[in-house]
Amino acid sequence: MTAFEELTSSTQAERAYLQSAPVIQLALQGEVTRELYLRFLEQAWHHVRHTVPLLFAVGARLSPRHAWLQGELAHYLEEEQGHDEWILSDIAASGGDADRVRASKPAYETDAMVAYAYDTVMRRNPVGFFGMVFVLEGTSAALALNAATSIQRALGLPDRSFSYLRSHGTLDQKHVGNLAAIVDRLDEELDLPDVITCARAMYRLYGGVFRGLERSIQCN
Repeated sequence: MTAFEELTSSTQAERAYLQSAPVIQLALQGEVTRELYLRFLEQAWHHVRHTVPLLFAVGARLSPRHAWLQGELAHYLEEEQGHDEWILSDIAASGGDADRVRASKPAYETDAMVAYAYDTVMRRNPVGFFGMVFVLEGTSAALALNAATSIQRALGLPDRSFSYLRSHGTLDQKHVGNLAAIVDRLDEELDLPDVITCARAMYRLYGGVFRGLERSIQCN
């Protein structure tokens, strides 16, 4: 079993928890409201805007034995630039208030997920951050394109309302292969357990973000 296969196998239960979130099932069935879609985009903006800062933080904290990762991080940085602006554009195209979102605070669940990522990088093993990459990119690659099609069909929104889901979903399908190559080069004793720990936590935390979307509407 390769390291990436072990990562995938070791996180099955947590992945099932995320994918069973009612909001995800509604999205795939095309049963979401515009308000729910806008709330998803708002929380996506709150965590996606930290991707580039987190990548810089990882690069600054790599040990000499991880020097080979600098080039991989540079590639990620190049491709992740501006994705938060895609989300704001989608919000505006969908009838939302992008300026309000830019000035808003994240939901507690989103804040906790981002905080865990920073804690992994700053206090634990920076390479553990690839556990978050595994969760976010794997989820996007598996679900984003289908969800975008179902949501658009249900809500009648224009193509420009889905630049984040569609572009990110396509890009992340390619990234999953790149990530597998990275994980397979990591030390299976010193690094892989930290990547698995981060991934397990992220599946739970990201699942909480999705479950919080529906609660936030019910509370209003």
